[in-house]
Amino acid sequence: MMYWIVFAFFTTAETLTDIVLSWFPFYFELKIAFVIWLLSPYTKGSSVLYRKFVHPTLSNKEKEIDEYITQARDKSYETMMRVGKRGLNLAANAAVTAAAKGQGVLSEKLRSFSMQDLTLIRDEDALPLQGPDGPQTQPWQPPGHHGLRR
Repeated sequence: MMYWIVFAFFTTAETLTDIVLSWFPFYFELKIAFVIWLLSPYTKGSSVLYRKFVHPTLSNKEKEIDEYITQARDKSYETMMRVGKRGLNLAANAAVTAAAKGQGVLSEKLRSFSMQDLTLIRDEDALPLQGPDGPQTQPWQPPGHHGLRR
């Protein structure tokens, strides 16, 4: 873990120093040598840097870091609650709007399938029915008509 913390600091510093020092002779070779020194189990470079610089700094700033984490947690909770409420309100409004607009379309569709429309089916449009004697052609009649025709 010490290596990754030191490497994260190195990567951050490298972003800035590449802009300024990349023209310096042997800069990239020195950078490679530094990374090898950090990784080497013989030199334990990352442990040395962590114990001499990183750990003491983090120990001194521990209370400030904890306060910052607590503030960030509280603000993130408040933000998520606010965003969640907004999202639910938007979804509810969209559902109500869609239902209100869709109600007219739905009633038109249902009106086209009303019983009066179904009774106007001509004999040519009769549905073939399968009876015990084979296929039969009878006009469809709505329930409750019992074969009575006008």
